Amino acid sequence: MPSTLPHLTLVLGGARSGKSRYAERLIEAAADGGIYCASAEASDDEMMARIAAHRERRGPFWDTIETPLEIAGVIACEPRARRPLLLDCLTLWLSNLLLAERDLDRDFAALYQALAAAPGPVVLVANEVGLGLVPTTPLGRRFRDAAGWLNQDIAARADRVVFMAAGLPMVLKGTA
Repeated sequence: MPSTLPHLTLVLGGARSGKSRYAERLIEAAADGGIYCASAEASDDEMMARIAAHRERRGPFWDTIETPLEIAGVIACEPRARRPLLLDCLTLWLSNLLLAERDLDRDFAALYQALAAAPGPVVLVANEVGLGLVPTTPLGRRFRDAAGWLNQDIAARADRVVFMAAGLPMVLKGTA
């Protein structure tokens, strides 16, 4: 079955808006299998439970690659027309970069280059964090600003952008 996915899709939304499930369904409807690139780290019991629930829900259709920092390398070599890549999620990746005190400009540039050259379709999941309160700490404000800039840059490059609210997809760019 040939892929009907555009080269790059961005799925945005708030926490528990249905982003991950929607992104998974996009790939499941268009491909023979998928590569799930997970950026979350199991830093506590609650996060370990979340990761386990995601793994269980996905099932054998998906091959999972866990990488909290080096997503550009995965994007550069993993996706294929019959095996699109789902990155879940850009926002956790950004958190990981900030906590590791990485050079955001360098890592963002590597991501953009990898996305442009990806050998198959890529679906990215990200949180829209700009709809909430202004963070009270400098790190919180830096994170919110960087997430907003990252989402804007990815949306500008994407063929399709979908915003999720209450499990409902709203196509902001491209076709459904």
